[in-house]
Amino acid sequence: MGYIAKIGLEMHCEVSETNTKVFSSARNSYSDIPNSNVRPVDMAFPGTLPVVNKEAVRMALMASMILNCKQPEYMYFERKNYYYPDLPKGFQLTQETKPIPVGIYGKVEFECDNEIKSVRVNNLHLEEDAASLDHYFSSSNIDYNRAGVPLLELVTEPDLHSANEAVAFLEHMRSVYQYAGISEADSKKGQIRCDVNVSIMDENLDEEDPKNWGTKIEIKNVNSFGGVRDAINYEIKRQTELKENGKYDEMEQQTRRWDEESGTTIYMRSKVDAIDYKYFVEPNIPKIKISKSWLEEIRKSIPEMALDRKKKYIEKYNLSDYDATVLVKEKNVSDYFEELVNNNIDVKVAANWVTVQVLGYINKHDISINDFYLKAEMLGTILKALGSKKISSKQAKELFFKAIEEEKDPKELLKSSDMTQITDEKEISDIVDKVMENNQSQIEEYKNGKTNLFDYFVGQVMKETRGKANPVITKKLISQYLEK
Repeated sequence: MGYIAKIGLEMHCEVSETNTKVFSSARNSYSDIPNSNVRPVDMAFPGTLPVVNKEAVRMALMASMILNCKQPEYMYFERKNYYYPDLPKGFQLTQETKPIPVGIYGKVEFECDNEIKSVRVNNLHLEEDAASLDHYFSSSNIDYNRAGVPLLELVTEPDLHSANEAVAFLEHMRSVYQYAGISEADSKKGQIRCDVNVSIMDENLDEEDPKNWGTKIEIKNVNSFGGVRDAINYEIKRQTELKENGKYDEMEQQTRRWDEESGTTIYMRSKVDAIDYKYFVEPNIPKIKISKSWLEEIRKSIPEMALDRKKKYIEKYNLSDYDATVLVKEKNVSDYFEELVNNNIDVKVAANWVTVQVLGYINKHDISINDFYLKAEMLGTILKALGSKKISSKQAKELFFKAIEEEKDPKELLKSSDMTQITDEKEISDIVDKVMENNQSQIEEYKNGKTNLFDYFVGQVMKETRGKANPVITKKLISQYLEK
C-alpha cells in the first residue's frame, strides 16, 4: 500500500527592515557583538511598558495582502506564557486568538518542478522574537540582541506533499519578504527558521477529511532549507517504516528536533497544545483600529514581486524561463541585473554575464552579491567596452577578474592597460600576412584537407597581437588569404 505525506510549515521570518524592535526603541539590526542592541523593555525590567512599532505592523499587513489573506478590523496582542531562559518576561507577546491574527485564510501559489502548486495559509501573525542561546560544554550564554526583534510567523495548512514542495514554498516566501522590503530573509543571520509538521496517511483514503490524517509530528527550529528537505525526507521514511511494522497507530503526537550530525529527528516531548500556554490579551497594549484608508495606502505601496519580474523578463525581454528563474530567485541579484539593463546594456548580454560570470563567482566564493566588489555600474563599463568592440570577449573576462582581484575600477584599468581591441583592417591584414608567411608548411597542409589548422592561424594572430585583434575581422582576413 502507498502513503501520502501531509506537510505543514510554521515559517518564522524576522522583520529586518525596521529601525527599532517591535515593542522597544532598541536598534533592530544584526550585530556580532552580544547584548549590544538591548533596552530595559527587552529585559522585562519592572515598570517598563511595550510600545508597538507601527512600521512592523505595516509590513505585517503588507505581507498578509501579498498572501491573499484577510486583514483584521482590530489588532490585539496576547501573552503566550511559558518559561525558557531565552524569554526574559516569562511570556512572549504574540497574536493567537482575539480576534484574529494579522492575516488569515489566504492562498499562495508557487512554482515547483515547473508546475504551479498552491498552499492554504492558516494565519500570518506578528510577534516578538526570543533571545538566542549559545550552548557550550559546561555553560550556556544568552544574547539578548534578538529579544524583541519583530517576527512574522506564517502557518500553512498541511497542503504540501514532499520535501521538494516544502523547500520550493519556503524559497517563494523568502522571495516575497525580500521583494516587499520586509526582510533580508538571510538564514545565515538566523532571520529565517522553520517548524515542520509531518504525517502520513493511506493513499486510498479521502485526503480532504482530517479524520483520515495520520499522527502529526512537529520538528522544531530547522535553520536551513537543506535541513528542512532532509528532515522531511527522514521523517517520511521513519513514519513509513512504523506503518509497515504496524506501530504507527501507537505513536503519540510529539515534538522532535532535527539533528544534522546524525541526519535524524530526535524525540523531545509530547506535543504541547495551545491551551497549555494560557493565552490572554496583553493588558498593556490597547486594541489597534486598522483603518480602511491605511490598508489601501499599504496595498498601493506593494512593489513589483518576483513573479511579476519573471513574467517581464520572459515576455518583454525574451529571456528563457531558466534564465528568468535564476535572475529573480534573489532580489539583490535581480536588482543588479535591472541596473545593468537601465544602463543601456543589451538585455541578453546582461543576463548571460550575471547568470554565468557574476553568480559563478559569488557562489564559488560563498558571498552575497551585496559583498561582490564589481558593482553593476562597473560591470556596465566592461560590457559597454565589449559592445563597442573596444575589447574582445576574452579581454572582457580578463578585465572582469582583474578588477575583482585588484579591487580596481574597470575604467582605470582600461586607461592604464593596453587592452583596446585592434579593429583596423589594414593593421590586422599586415599581421595576418606576416603570420601566414611564417607558416607556409601549415598552409599546404590546410590546402591538402587539414582544415582544423584554421584555428591554429587565428591563434597565431592572437598570439602576435596579445589577444587584441578583433576575432571576426581576423577570421575574415585569414579566409581571404587562404582563398587567394
